[in-house]
Amino acid sequence: METSAFLIVGLIVALIAIFTVMRAVRIVPQARARNVERLGRYHRTLTPGLNLVIPYIDRVHPVIDLREQVVSFKPQPVITEDNLVVEIDTVLYFQVTDPRAAFYEIANFLQAVEQLTVTTLRNVVGSMDLEKTLTSRDTINSQLRGVLDEATGKWGLRVNRVEIKAIDPPQTIKDAMQKQMRAERDKRAAILGAEGQRQSQILTAEGDKQAAVLRAEGNRTAAILQAEGQSRAIDEVFQAVHRNDPDPKLLAYQYLQTLPQLAQGSGNNFWVIPSEITSALQGVSKAFTEQLPRSPATLEKPVDDDMAAQAANDTAQAAEAAAEAVADAAKADGAVSGALPSDPPR
Repeated sequence: METSAFLIVGLIVALIAIFTVMRAVRIVPQARARNVERLGRYHRTLTPGLNLVIPYIDRVHPVIDLREQVVSFKPQPVITEDNLVVEIDTVLYFQVTDPRAAFYEIANFLQAVEQLTVTTLRNVVGSMDLEKTLTSRDTINSQLRGVLDEATGKWGLRVNRVEIKAIDPPQTIKDAMQKQMRAERDKRAAILGAEGQRQSQILTAEGDKQAAVLRAEGNRTAAILQAEGQSRAIDEVFQAVHRNDPDPKLLAYQYLQTLPQLAQGSGNNFWVIPSEITSALQGVSKAFTEQLPRSPATLEKPVDDDMAAQAANDTAQAAEAAAEAVADAAKADGAVSGALPSDPPR
């Protein structure tokens, strides 16, 4: 009986000793910290690794994470300067720098940070209208970070970054903004279309102008070249006439060739024959009836009888035609002389 009692007491003492040793040895992971109270008062902060405390005298509090933490707060309603309610969703990046202050200076630092973020956000956004709120996220982020970093410094926290994740205006405002954006796009499209049409018309007008200028220059060059050609042709004809020294018979033959041209055209029902044409035709008739002098080449070369007969026949026919032309011209000259007054009025 006594042996069993001693055995039970020894076992109890061993268990107590093992439990005491386990409470005296505390292992803290890396980037963690634990506060220790001795007899209800803060004593020290356990660092990562193996730490020894006094059992039953020192009280070790839960682990505090020293790494940077990310907290996403639920959307909060905020009223803008133009009395519109928007839902703003924020994300906070913070880190515990002083485990003692984070544990003893604030009861729940995470809840405190959330409420401070909401109140600061309402103060900042309340001084902006909706349009400025939607386009000033960087300004809101910097103001929030400054206020939170200043307020949480005494809590042993450091706010590294504050980001606005979403800003949701009311559905009616969204519809109005979409209509406004659609109208702006239509306006830009109309302006771009008008600009394109104006540019196209300007380019077309410039092209027509350049084409007209080029055509005018081409016509001018062609007219100049044509005038120069006619001038050279007249000059060549004039020089040729003066070189060959034409006699009145040639001029009379030219008169004869001009007569058919006077009668051309459907409106030439009445035309006047000059009085000089009669004498010219008589000169032509005389020229065909007289024997022309033979050139030295003709004298040297014997003349064939058939060719001579043919030439004589052609000469006779030409003489007859000339005589008829002279008679017709004389009749026409007489008719014109009888039809016209002898002394036309001046």
